[in-house]
Amino acid sequence: MPTITKKTSESVCAGHPDKIADQISDAIVDEVLKRDPNGRTAVETLVARDRVVLAGEVNTTAKVDFVSVAREQIKRLGYTDPSWGFSDESVIDNHIHAQSPEISVGVDDFGAGDQGIIYGYATNETDKYLPTPIAIAHDLTRAIDTARESGVMPHLRPDGKAQVVIKYIDNKPSKVDHVTVAVPHDPRLSLAKIQEDLLKHVITPILGKYGFNVPKNGLVVNGTGVWHTPGPKSDAGLTGRKIVVDGYGGLAHVGGGAFSGKDPSKVDRSAAYGARYIAKNIVAKGLADEVEIGLSYFIGAKEPVQFSIDTFGTNKVPTDKIRAFAVKLLNPSVKNIVETLDLKRPIYLQTASYGHFGREEFPWEVIKK
Repeated sequence: MPTITKKTSESVCAGHPDKIADQISDAIVDEVLKRDPNGRTAVETLVARDRVVLAGEVNTTAKVDFVSVAREQIKRLGYTDPSWGFSDESVIDNHIHAQSPEISVGVDDFGAGDQGIIYGYATNETDKYLPTPIAIAHDLTRAIDTARESGVMPHLRPDGKAQVVIKYIDNKPSKVDHVTVAVPHDPRLSLAKIQEDLLKHVITPILGKYGFNVPKNGLVVNGTGVWHTPGPKSDAGLTGRKIVVDGYGGLAHVGGGAFSGKDPSKVDRSAAYGARYIAKNIVAKGLADEVEIGLSYFIGAKEPVQFSIDTFGTNKVPTDKIRAFAVKLLNPSVKNIVETLDLKRPIYLQTASYGHFGREEFPWEVIKK
């Protein structure tokens, strides 16, 4: 008898409150790194009804107008209508301060900026080396945003979510069992019209790209039937609250910390990218079908105190050969990760929506020839 299981992942649109917060935090990281590649940031953003709160610590020689950076991102994301209860005119409170010298002393010579438990994962299940549910979920939310921004569905408003349930037979994805999409829209259009347009412009094309059909009795659009007001007026947002969306959709282990708002001295971010780079290259090389890399550090550590490789029994060569390949590819010291992947540069804003992995524009996604 075949083994039948179901796996689920979700993604959120760029205008989701948590993602507004992530993008503001990462825009600040980028502005610091543009002017000061050795700058350090640990920035948190809270968005709520008509208010933004910036907090955390920055150690840099750069002069950055944090409030202006936040307003620019809010405007870019489409929040320009004050009647929605959140816009680029909302109040912004800035509580960012200098980094603690007790932290700074531990990272001056490529020591880890904090303790951390980190995982990187890859599978040959999709050409993105990601599990099918999270790959489809990210494509759906990106397509929703594209439909709104391009004018194909101008009646949509910023914000939104997508969730996908995939049926697996003997660990292979066989069909889409359920799709949930939630999007705010102009109240002058009916929900039936929104569903019709989403099916035409978003759901059917994305599922078709993966070789799947829309489930006949497994589609929900706006589960409560009504969603008109987008963003933080309806739901507050906070940096780092979507770490499962940012990673592997719940289908691999989740580390201890979020990515956004942190410079690469923070191993929550840089080591997660290094671990993904190792895992993806192992799978791309054909050494295993599925790999999870585990790393852990203490504050000030230059090398991980734990470095594990789990192939879940899918390895094609002995595990000692896989480990030798991994170490030759990237010894996961903080220094090696930061320098090999060239992480001291402003590349982080674009990571803060649609996931940090499975996108070829990032250096940790490069397959080493």
